[in-house]
Parts: sequence; structure tokens; C-alpha cells
Amino acid sequence: MTVYDARRAAVFRPTLRLRLTMLNGILLVGAGLVLVVLAYLLVDGALKPADQLQPGTRVVLENGTEVDAHTWQTELVDAAEWELLTRGSLALLLIGAVGVAGAYVVAGRSLRPLQRVTTTAQRLSGESLDARINYDGADDEVAELAKTFDAMLDRIASAFETQKRFVANASHELRTPLAVMRTEVDVTLDDPDADTEEYRRMATVVRDASMRANALVESLLLLARTEAQAGRRLGRKVSTDLATGVSGALSAMGKEVKRLNLDVSTDLAPALVVGDPGLLERLAGNLIENAVRYNHLAGRIWVRTGTDDTLAWLVVGNTGFEVEPSDLPALFEPFRRGGRERTGARGTGLGLSIVRAVCEAHGGGVSAAALDGGGLEVTVSLPAAAVTPVLSGTASVRQAAR
Repeated sequence: MTVYDARRAAVFRPTLRLRLTMLNGILLVGAGLVLVVLAYLLVDGALKPADQLQPGTRVVLENGTEVDAHTWQTELVDAAEWELLTRGSLALLLIGAVGVAGAYVVAGRSLRPLQRVTTTAQRLSGESLDARINYDGADDEVAELAKTFDAMLDRIASAFETQKRFVANASHELRTPLAVMRTEVDVTLDDPDADTEEYRRMATVVRDASMRANALVESLLLLARTEAQAGRRLGRKVSTDLATGVSGALSAMGKEVKRLNLDVSTDLAPALVVGDPGLLERLAGNLIENAVRYNHLAGRIWVRTGTDDTLAWLVVGNTGFEVEPSDLPALFEPFRRGGRERTGARGTGLGLSIVRAVCEAHGGGVSAAALDGGGLEVTVSLPAAAVTPVLSGTASVRQAAR
């Protein structure tokens, strides 16, 4: 397609402005045509005075000529109708032309903010997400569209900035164990006196660093998979008890609990939910791991589960260093640890981010509260599974068939 063809196509394409103009023009000309037809019918029906005269009546015209009254009436009506049609058509064409031109101008002025929306959207890129329409016209539908577009850009800019920060942090976290492995290998290989013990020490360091990188990659994949399921149907939906996941997580962290001499207290009432068992088990596991990892020697951990008519909950609390209340929202962001002990602590910094993503995927929520004297208490709330009592001599509950 040549430049001329492209310009011609752009000129004659059915734009919204052109369609509004044509619609207004058609309505205006149609209304004028109806008026002309009505006037024609009125003239044809009203100008008949000779119908009330006797047959054979003659009238004397101004020039002295005598004609039959009915003949004079016919000529009079024909002349009036012809003049009405000619002048009405001219007036209709003139009014139609003026109306179409006016509609084109008014439609252009009304649609000007939409052009600003288009221009702003065309300027947007990853480096220019700060562009806004900032419409200051009348408070109408166009103003509502402009405000909605600006609000959408704010959300996109925020998400884009969060994504860039996430990628930068992930790159940094992955680069650290890789740098450790490369440094250890280079130092050991450059040492001509390195013996078997030195190679064993290097292998241990490389193994630990690779395990850290592998754990980070697995956490990133789990976070991405969980966030992808938020807002849509879960891949698996079966009845799961949050208390079961807590028991498994405490068992897995048993060695670390003994090493830190932690006092663990539990109050595990049934807390049935419907969802992905793997994700829910990871949710409980992350909370228990955080409670152990960010605790201090001879500290405490308490875990409670329960349910009511609508919600099932899981509460995990732990002692530890103080966390500023202002830092609580950031704890659920990727690679944000917060607090003195959390900064630089081992771990990927994705634990609570995964917890939040799992809760959102299951239609629930999570909150955290800083405790006086140090420590944190995290509360997870999920929609409770529908249950029906089974009357068989022993009290039991069963998820209602869905």
C-alpha cells in the first residue's frame, strides 16, 4: 500500500466523528423532509375554497379575466404546491448542509478528549508510563472515561514497577549463590597446594549454594503458579484440613525447633477448606518455617486453627525481634524480610509472598500483627468448606458433595 493509499484510507475510514455527523445529518434532513411533506398535505387540503361554491360559478381575476371557480382553484393549488416544494427543498438543502457542518464541528470538539486518550496511549512505553490525560472538561461520560484511563495507567505503572523490582531482586538473589560457587571453584583450582580436604570443603560450599539457588527457583515457580491461579478456578479443589498441614510442617521443622530450644504450643481444631492440598500445605509450611527461622533461642511458637460458619482460620505466632508496624505490609512483598533479624537472614524472602498468593487463589486473605516485645502473629482466613453432620453414633463431619 502506497502512502497516498494509506492517507486516502485514513480520510475515508468510518470514524466515530464521521458516523456521528452522518447520523445527525440524516436525522435533521429526515425531520425537515417530514415537515415539507406535512406542509404539502396541509396546502393540498386547505386551499379549496371553490368546493363551497355552486357548480358553474365564475370568478373575475384582477386583470378582468373570468374563469371557472374550480379551474381557478386547481391552478392556485398547483402553484402553491410547486412553490412549497421548490422553496422547501432549497431550504431543506441549506439547513441540511449547515446542520451537517455544525454537527461535524460539534462532534469533533466533543471527541477531542478521545483523541487525547489515543495520543497518550500511543506515547506509552515501559519508560513513559507517567503520561496522563488529566482531562479538565465537563463532568460527563468523556471525563469519566479519561479518569478511568488515568486510574488504569496508575495501576499498570504500579504493577510494572513492582515487576521490575521483583526481577531485579530475583536476579540479585540468584546471582549471589552463583557468585559464591564460582569464587569457591576458582580459588580452589588456583591453589596448587589444595588437597582432598580443601576440595571437600569447596564441594560442601558449592552444594549449599546450589541448594539455595534451587530453593529460590522452586519458590519463584511456586509463586508464579499460585499468582496465576488467583482470580480464576483452581486446578484442584478437594477438602483439606489446615490442621493437617500444620502437623506436617511442625514435624519437618522438628530438628530446627530442638536446636533453638523453642517452646511450641498448638490448639489445632478442625479447619476444613476446599482447595489445592499442595498449595495449602505450602501455606502452612511457610508460616511455620518463618516462625522458626526468625525466632530466637528458647523462644515460643504458637499455632491455632479453627472454623465457624463461614471462615476457617490458621494463626501462627512467634517471638523474635521487634518489627515496626509500618513494615508489616512490605513483609508480603517478594524479597522483603523486614526487621533486624530478617535482613540478611537465610531464606529467599518469598515465604509470606507465597502465603498471600495462596490465600488470594483460594478467595481468602492474610494479615500480620507486630507483637509488643518482639515477634509476629500471622492470621490466615479462608472460606470454610460446607459440612454436613453424619448421624452414625459418633460425631463426624463430612464435606458436602459439590
